[in-house]
Amino acid sequence: MVPSRPARRSWPNEPLSPAGRRFWLLHFGCGPHAARGWINVDRRRLAGVDILTDVRTGLPFRSGCFEAAVAIHVLQDLAYLEIGPALAELLRVLRPGGLLRLAVPDLERAIDAFRRGDPAYFHVPDADAASLGGKLVAQLVWYGSVRTPFTFDALAELLERAGFREIRRRAFGCSSGDRALLTCFDNRPRESLFVEARRPC
Repeated sequence: MVPSRPARRSWPNEPLSPAGRRFWLLHFGCGPHAARGWINVDRRRLAGVDILTDVRTGLPFRSGCFEAAVAIHVLQDLAYLEIGPALAELLRVLRPGGLLRLAVPDLERAIDAFRRGDPAYFHVPDADAASLGGKLVAQLVWYGSVRTPFTFDALAELLERAGFREIRRRAFGCSSGDRALLTCFDNRPRESLFVEARRPC
């Protein structure tokens, strides 16, 4: 049995710009955590999902219609060669200057925990893998669901190739955008790499 992940934080209500103007926000790969006031997109039919689609076949939105997009623990489930086109599609639907916030499992943190001999870092129970190496491997592939692990420089390179600029590593709960909106989906701070990037103006 796959152990459960730490719970996500609470969700926002109506997203408004500082001037009170409504704008579109994309919650890409929302899973079972759809949020009111966002356009919730997933490839699985779940409660609260507004649009059922797969980014690999294109998003059903006009270009430049989103102020910001958030994809938390989604990209790692794609094959490596699918990630570039997926990022290019997310770039397309953002307005010029629009912000993308990503979270993926941090490969470097996992390796560092392995090297320092820290079994408490891993979410894998001893019943599944008692050895430190077993825990590392099980967590990196998360029982077979993770297809592509990430380091910051690898993700930054893919984002840049897709056309994003101003690519920055971010801390849990910290954003260059509207913090209350863009970090509300942050979860798994111990194991996650948070990155933001902008569509050029």
